Formats: sequence, structure tokens, C-alpha cells
Amino acid sequence: MHMKCLKNNLILGLFNPMGIIRHISFLQAVFKHSLTAFGGPQVHTSLMQYRFVEKRRDISNEELLEYNAFCQLLPGASSTQTIVLVAYKRGGVPLAFLTLLVWMFPATCIMTLAAIAYSQFDMQIGIKYLRYLQPMSIGFIASATLLLYKKAINSNITKIIFALASVIVIIGFKTPWTIPVVIILAGVATNFSKKRIPSDGAAPKTIKWSALIIFAGLFLTAGFLSEQSTRHNWKLQKAFNLFETNYRFGSFVFGGGDVLIPMMYEQYVTRPNSPRVIQNKRDVIKISSDAFLTGSGLVRAVPGPIFSIASYTGAMALKDKGVFWQIAGAIIASVGVFLPSFLIVLFCFPIWQMLKRYAIFYRSLEGINAAVVGIMLGATMYLSKDISINLINASTIVWALSLGTFFASTYLIYKQKLATQWIVLLVILLGFIGNLFT
Repeated sequence: MHMKCLKNNLILGLFNPMGIIRHISFLQAVFKHSLTAFGGPQVHTSLMQYRFVEKRRDISNEELLEYNAFCQLLPGASSTQTIVLVAYKRGGVPLAFLTLLVWMFPATCIMTLAAIAYSQFDMQIGIKYLRYLQPMSIGFIASATLLLYKKAINSNITKIIFALASVIVIIGFKTPWTIPVVIILAGVATNFSKKRIPSDGAAPKTIKWSALIIFAGLFLTAGFLSEQSTRHNWKLQKAFNLFETNYRFGSFVFGGGDVLIPMMYEQYVTRPNSPRVIQNKRDVIKISSDAFLTGSGLVRAVPGPIFSIASYTGAMALKDKGVFWQIAGAIIASVGVFLPSFLIVLFCFPIWQMLKRYAIFYRSLEGINAAVVGIMLGATMYLSKDISINLINASTIVWALSLGTFFASTYLIYKQKLATQWIVLLVILLGFIGNLFT
């Protein structure tokens, strides 16, 4: 019954012109966000804080922190799930679905075109002109950390959690379980004190788990059809394989794109060349190392979700069948990798909303919010270290421009409130000018 209502609400909302028109300004803001959101989920959160909290006031600082923390606990694309929840709060399931499409559209189109250009026209994609987008992105995280620190860090326990979370994230940034574990421990820590929120609530009596059946059903069906298509050599075998592989990625990847990309590399580059696959003579999806690494480098210079790498790998997987099938492969892979994120967050969020009414969960939010800000500081420090390593062999000019880009981006967002799209354009222009002297 719950799933039927969800489906009916989605259909009625999508075919209700007046309902859509009412949210045009919000969808325009999402589209602008999708064109300027460089640098991964930590940066995306900072940009959402600027655009949807400070500028548009669609949600509050506290709600954004809560949404972000909640999505960090789930598998899938956390920045995608966060913006879906912002839309869900404003316009329900229909707006959440439209927001997902608008948010992923620019990045998936760019990555699809990149795959077609690489495979069909032998155009090697250079990203040296976009080299300063990374320090700019870290500057965005730093500015958001400064803004949110004032909102979330207001007691001794939150200061301790903030500091510890920062250190732990710096040490274990590439471990997929680091962020969820930090958030859970922070929530537990603030439950030791009942002074601020002393009342205890009773546990919820029932939780409707039926909505999760569609997610599990799709997972099992995709796996079955993929295996059958491989065994019986179906004509559209790779299309079934592509959907199943990406749906599995979207269902189990904790830690965002930094975890997804190594998993894809193992699936598409390493596994096809393994002795077992070669011995069994299985016709599996195979992408060359050079082609994959080109895409994984480009996706970090493209605005929008890092999960859009699936569009690139989907198009590369079907490159032998021509441009039409490459576009089809990009669509299949994109739907496969983003759909679990959408389903999981909308199915689990009502449960989270119900649970947080009780004191034990409400007290946890104080620690969770502090942990999120600490995670952002840790990410800033870790990514800054990565840039320093990448610049070891760079010229003095590149070093100076990278450092200047970081500080200028932080200042322009934090103090001057300059629109992010102008900063992005200036940094890309800097890349072209800087290349003339390096």
C-alpha cells in the first residue's frame, strides 16, 4: 500500500504542469548548482549551504547538516542524496525525482561525450587547463567549514568531537567506513549527557519496511538477468551486465566517488585480464587502463556528481557497437548507479525522521553535526596534502597559482559571497593563462 501511494504521487506530480511550474525557480537553482559543483561531495555540501541555505533559504543550516550526515551513513552518492532530500522537503517525491534528473544531466552528458570523443574520434582529453579547479574546490570546502563551525560548534563536547573527527578523517580518508563510523560514534558521544535534552522517548512501535522490497527486487532481478544473459549469450548481454554492475555499485559503495572509481577499475580493467576470466572465455565488459584513467581524471574536473563516471564507463563498454549504443550504454549505466541512491534515501528518510523524534536520536544530532564539520576540515587538510604531492615536480609558477587559487576561493566565498559560477570561470581562465607560462 505504501509503495502504491508512492508510485501514484510520483506519476501525478510529474503530469501536473502547475505543480512543476511552481518549482521552476528551484529547478533552475539546481541546474546552476550542477554546473558549478566541482570537487566531490564535501565541496557540494559547501555549495548547497551557500545556494540553498543562505541565498534561497529552502532549508536551514541545521537541516542541511542533518541531511548530509544522514546520507553519509547510506551507500550511494551522498551529494546526490542530499540534494534529493532538499527537493523532497520542498515538493515531495515528484520534485525529488526531477531534481535527480536535473542534477545529474550536465555531468552525465559531458562524460558521455568525452567517452565518444575518446573512442570514436581518437581525441585524447587533456585536463591541464583545469588543473586549478582542485585547489579552488578545496577552498570551497574551507569556506563552508568556517561558516558551519559557527553554527554547529557551541559546547565543549562538540569542540572535542570536531577536533577528533578532523584527525580521524585525515588518517583514514580513503577507507570507506571512516566517515560512517565517525558519524555514528559522534552521535553516541553526545548521548552520554542528558543535561541539554533530558527526556527519553519510547521506541517506535512499527516501521514499514515494505518500501524496501522494490530496491531488493530490482537488485535480485538485475543479478539474475545479467547471469542468464552471460550464460546463454543473449544479444543484449552487455546491456544487462552493465545495468547489474552499476546497480550493484550504487547499492554497496560507501565513501562516494573515491571508493567507486577503484571498484570500477577492478571490475572493468583488472578483472577481465585475470586468469580465471581468460580461462573461462567469458565475454565480460572490458575497458583499457588508459581509457579508464583518462575518464577518472576528467570526472574530477567536471561539475556535478563523481558518480557520473558511470556514464563514461557505460559508453566505453559499448564502444564497438557505435555511437548510438554508446549513448544507450551511458544511459543504462547512469540509471543503474544513481537509482539505488534515490530509492535508498527516500525509503530510509521517513524512518530516520520518525526515529529522530525520540530523545536518544535527537541528542545524537548535536554530535553528528559537529562531526560533519570536523569531516569537512579533515577533507580540506587531506586534499591539500594530495595537491602538495601532485605538485612536487611542478614549477614555482604552478605552485604559486595553486596556493593563490585556494586562498582566493576561500576568501571570495566566505567574505565576499561571490557566486560560485564566476569563481569557476575565473579559475578556468587562469588555467589557460597559466599554461602559457608553464
